[in-house]
Amino acid sequence: MTDLPVFTEFGFSDAEWGLLVGLPQSVLTAASAAEHDGTRRTLAENHAGLEAIAEGRESASPLVTAVAAELVTRVGDPETGEELPAIEPSDPQAYADDVLARARAAAQLLTAKASEGEAGAYKHWLVTIAEQVVTAAPSGGILGVGGDVVTDSERIFRDRLSAVLND
Repeated sequence: MTDLPVFTEFGFSDAEWGLLVGLPQSVLTAASAAEHDGTRRTLAENHAGLEAIAEGRESASPLVTAVAAELVTRVGDPETGEELPAIEPSDPQAYADDVLARARAAAQLLTAKASEGEAGAYKHWLVTIAEQVVTAAPSGGILGVGGDVVTDSERIFRDRLSAVLND
């Protein structure tokens, strides 16, 4: 007897599952890259994003739980002290636009193939990841004191993601 891949339980193809599993980390990267704010802050944002991804394993949504579990297996578990490498796209705006296009495709896919509750939970989880990242470390200020908790560019990305996902 052959074990079927988990994505077949949800009715997704391998490529569709790849979109859903890859998107949370891409959201993390785009949200972090929305504001260039130095290595220390970027690491704090990555840590917060990985925590938000890992928290998806405790979701009431079986879809979010399965995606989060697979993604944590691939990128590392913050509970064991693993950290993501800081990824800084060469063109943050183009990267954000690509992530938003993939988020739009994922939303359409979920509308077609998932229940409203599962789709809503997944989309809300993505926005939560972005929110955790953009609020993880203030930008600006002097020696880490002062500055904006969420900069305009971070707010714009988070709000655009929320609008694309209707969350």
